[in-house]
Amino acid sequence: MENIANIVTGVNIMWTLVAAALVFFMQAGFALVEGGLTRTKNAGNILMKNLMDFACGVPVFWFIGFGLMWGGSGAVIGVLDLFTGAVDNGYDYTTLIFQSVFCATAATIVSGSMAERTKFKSYIIYSVIISAIIYPISGRWIWNSDGWLNQLGFHDFAGSTAVHMVGGISALLGAIVLGPRIGKYGADGKPKAIPGHNLTLAGLGTFLLWFCWFGFNGGSTTAMLGETNGIVDYAAAMLSSRVFVTTNISACLGAVSTMLFTWFKYKKPDVSMTLNGALAGLVAITAGCDVVNQWAAAVIGLIAGIVVVLSVEFLEKKAKVDDPVGAVSVHGACGALGTILTGVFVSNASLADMGMSRGQFFGIQVLGVVSVAAYVAIAMLIVFKLIKAIFGLRVSAEDEILGLDLTEHGLTSSYAGFLTDPEAIQPSVVVESDDVVPAAKKDSGDIEIVHRPHPMPDTDFKFTKVDIITRPNKLEDLKVAMNAIGITGMTVTNVMGYGMQKGNQAHYRGIEIDVTFLPKVKLEIVVCKVPIEAVIDTAKRVLYTGNIGDGKIFVYDVENIVKVRTGEEGYDALQDVE
Repeated sequence: MENIANIVTGVNIMWTLVAAALVFFMQAGFALVEGGLTRTKNAGNILMKNLMDFACGVPVFWFIGFGLMWGGSGAVIGVLDLFTGAVDNGYDYTTLIFQSVFCATAATIVSGSMAERTKFKSYIIYSVIISAIIYPISGRWIWNSDGWLNQLGFHDFAGSTAVHMVGGISALLGAIVLGPRIGKYGADGKPKAIPGHNLTLAGLGTFLLWFCWFGFNGGSTTAMLGETNGIVDYAAAMLSSRVFVTTNISACLGAVSTMLFTWFKYKKPDVSMTLNGALAGLVAITAGCDVVNQWAAAVIGLIAGIVVVLSVEFLEKKAKVDDPVGAVSVHGACGALGTILTGVFVSNASLADMGMSRGQFFGIQVLGVVSVAAYVAIAMLIVFKLIKAIFGLRVSAEDEILGLDLTEHGLTSSYAGFLTDPEAIQPSVVVESDDVVPAAKKDSGDIEIVHRPHPMPDTDFKFTKVDIITRPNKLEDLKVAMNAIGITGMTVTNVMGYGMQKGNQAHYRGIEIDVTFLPKVKLEIVVCKVPIEAVIDTAKRVLYTGNIGDGKIFVYDVENIVKVRTGEEGYDALQDVE
């Protein structure tokens, strides 16, 4: 019987440790989402903030916050518990690491809402304070057995309020005290879209967070097995399975409802908003994932997916709060929403176990949300005001314009070697005719540069450069047509641009974009014997659709051509055959 108990304990510890590792990896998800939804010049700064949230927040939570949150009744400061042995004797290391990664999650939510204009040192100070004091106090109210909300019956299984709303309210106060980014609002007060630089990163981060949420919610059972009189009980495993399912359903329906809502509202399904919709569904279900039925989880996700869009629009357009990644809406609004909806959709069986009526339980859920929101709002307002007064909270306008990667970290670009290398951004492609055989390449040490200056050819030979800018999907047809009229080579470059129409009308997170750069290709051709009229007529024939965006053709006179390898000039320089 003792062996069975030891096995059960070992399995439960292992499950909790695996879940803790998954929750830790959410830091990577947050870093990718926030980095992708902000501009290139601040990507390194975002990564540093997400890294240091964990690296600085966990030690102070271990030293102070853990004891404050989980110490014995009447504990004032966690460091007393640390030195008196309460951490080792009263709580195992499994609990410590599991609670530490949850604390780090609450802290890191704020980095997105305050992105692109916050002093790095001031952000670190905030991160230390929320991890040491702010989060542990409200967490004790909710999850410690002597917490007043816990004793009332307030239910927040994995932290819609305790983690996400605390982070979301902190994000709101930080963004308000900080003020909007330069250029976010025009003279008329209307918001302007500032698109993130990499939706691929944001999408990958969303998938990563979704994956890790199974540890966040499912791991909050902190057990997979139970034991009674030597008999193994699988109730905890069944509960984890239930949590997995409700968590996943809510996330799916959150993404679906956001996609459909933005599709209807903006005439196109908004990518970044839909990513937020999936996260909104995850945040909203976190409070009640263990006590709601599957259909209720779907409804919660559907509601959260719409609310997150309305919240983003309200904050940006009405409240004038600049939140680059939607952290306040995803975590603050949907964290509160999900906790309250738990009171609406809690299953009858769970209510019976609680010994409460639905009305009583709903009232307690509302009370808990309002109380925690008020506490965090007041506490974080004081914290941010003090940081602003003592250390300064916002970087200078000049530093903000240059970007925090450079001014805060001395980093020329977090994409050094990529964005600074034209070949890594959009490499030029040389397209050659099938009937041209390039000269054999020699080893670099054997290359002989022969300078043979040639006089300009007779006036019968006139060199003309033609630049053709058009749609990428026309490239193959244009290449074939040019080869057919004798063009033996062209250079192709991927470019972005717009004409008088300023691109197609588009929205980014509900705000109309003033100018939309559209993907194009630019073909550069130099002709001599082939009549320029033939080139132009062929291009027009192939590219014409009658719609805006067919492209443009630019024609230039060329004075001379020099082949670098041989030094040949003029007509000879165009010939690729030895």
